[in-house]
Amino acid sequence: MSPKQGTPKKNLMLFSGRAHQELAEEVAQHLNVTITPQTAHTFANGELFVRFEESVRGTDAFVIQAHTTPINEYVMEQLIMVDALKRASAKRITVVMPFYPYARQDKKHKGREPISARLIADLFKTAGADRIMTVDLHTAQIQGFFDGPVDHLMAQTVLADHIKATYGDADITVVSPDSGRVRLAEKWAQQLGDRPIAFIHKTRDPDKPNQAVANRVVGKVEGKLCVLIDDMIDTGGTIVKATEALIDEGAADVVIATTHGILSDPATERLSQCKAREVIVTNSLPIPEEKRFERLTVLSIAPMLAEAIQQVFEDGSVTSLFDGNA
Repeated sequence: MSPKQGTPKKNLMLFSGRAHQELAEEVAQHLNVTITPQTAHTFANGELFVRFEESVRGTDAFVIQAHTTPINEYVMEQLIMVDALKRASAKRITVVMPFYPYARQDKKHKGREPISARLIADLFKTAGADRIMTVDLHTAQIQGFFDGPVDHLMAQTVLADHIKATYGDADITVVSPDSGRVRLAEKWAQQLGDRPIAFIHKTRDPDKPNQAVANRVVGKVEGKLCVLIDDMIDTGGTIVKATEALIDEGAADVVIATTHGILSDPATERLSQCKAREVIVTNSLPIPEEKRFERLTVLSIAPMLAEAIQQVFEDGSVTSLFDGNA
């Protein structure tokens, strides 16, 4: 008996959690698709429910969710969405998390501590995720926590292009907020035209989260426009103290550039009152109007996400989007 011939076909479907639907809609526009309709609600006791309104059998599913406050609720919502897709026979499930939750807990500082970033990877693998797509991980080692492909996208190009267009003629020094991000500062310096780098020598008490002490500036910053880079701003304490240290060392101006604007209180107050000329973030997380201020610039990563999704769908190269560095 001869086998029956079929016609293989690929079908991309985009699904969005409720945390940041504006970003998902923008990604959908760039992909020229619509977000798959779904029913989602929260029961009185806090339990979440999700049901998709269209068949997803055999589809290449991309589930996008921003992990903002309340972060645990939105992590759970995305897990439930992945589980629903797996049980509805989606062919491949890619979890798109622009901001990886619990990324700061990527190692043990002391005994009897969790490695929660690994737990997040295990949860999504168990739920049924085949692949993870994320942007600017807190540490690159988190890629190894997930047992499957991880597309680690970089928002550096989006941020650096804005800085080159706005401050390209200035005498720039790229500054890392700590010694651990000097390698990243070197990449930034190269992309901005082989600029010099500096870093802030700081100490942090592991028993006191969101608190750091900026000690001294290592490198020449006097008279320079300092581009202060980091992967995230949470309460803003570290980055504001670094800004003050640079100004005290004679920096002509400071521009803060970061990917993830978490902006937990009192970040908006601190940043709006600090001496930085501009604070640049992306829309990897939603930034409501009450957290915005005059010198804040929000850049969109939707085109980058859409292009990466298209490459994954077509079995192309995500690395090629970042000059072979992703």
